[in-house]
Amino acid sequence: MQVYFLGTGTSQGIPVIGSNHSVCKSNDLKDKRLRVSVWITWNESSFVIDCGPDFRQQMLNSGCTKLDALFFTHEHADHTAGLDDIRPFNFMQAKPIPIYGHKYVLENLAQRFDYIFRTESRYPGAPSVQPIEVINNQSVFMDGLEIIPIDVDHGGTQVFGYRFGDFAYLTDVKRMNGTEIDKLIGVKVLVVNALREEPHHSHFSLQDALDFIHLVQPEKAFLTHISHLLGFHEEVQKRLPKNVFLAYDNLKITI
Repeated sequence: MQVYFLGTGTSQGIPVIGSNHSVCKSNDLKDKRLRVSVWITWNESSFVIDCGPDFRQQMLNSGCTKLDALFFTHEHADHTAGLDDIRPFNFMQAKPIPIYGHKYVLENLAQRFDYIFRTESRYPGAPSVQPIEVINNQSVFMDGLEIIPIDVDHGGTQVFGYRFGDFAYLTDVKRMNGTEIDKLIGVKVLVVNALREEPHHSHFSLQDALDFIHLVQPEKAFLTHISHLLGFHEEVQKRLPKNVFLAYDNLKITI
């Protein structure tokens, strides 16, 4: 399995429009972060988790030319606003793209992107999707791989993380109950959000994320959904435990 970090930034990305913050002015490419998303390849399968407003650029940057499925964590714009840009995959593959998400997420997308979900009088060239509801405690199977939904709380918003064998991807986490944490035990590589140093009402802070990693005990952990307020990539990385890494855009890892 290969995981490609398409984006590792928070909802505004880095640099933030109009900001004079020193991290936003950094020349280090690792400090420039598109909205959070990952591309996972497994055997012959290719799927993406979340398609935010940077989706088109992320596909061009990564060289992704095949999309077998799109998984959504939740409905917020930084995770969904790029849905229209799946059109080239529709044209190349000549079939609807399966999109997986909580029932509420699919209903929300159907309202916001009604022309995509419309079954009659469709606009020629509109994206075509096959909505598939993700239900907690019910695994999804793709190409022999079990995909386990992980139910988390994002300050009152329901979010799904996903476990793919030895790899788990969680974003926009603030709280998890013990039953959901148990689903992560034994995972080798964990990705989890770490917004900034200071506490936040709907996201893990850096210390929250480190405490969570200590609880789950993966072999390696990568931090994502990062704000400019966390600091410069190279400086923060020096302060992290040896098995914890700041993810960055275009990072590729093999599991």
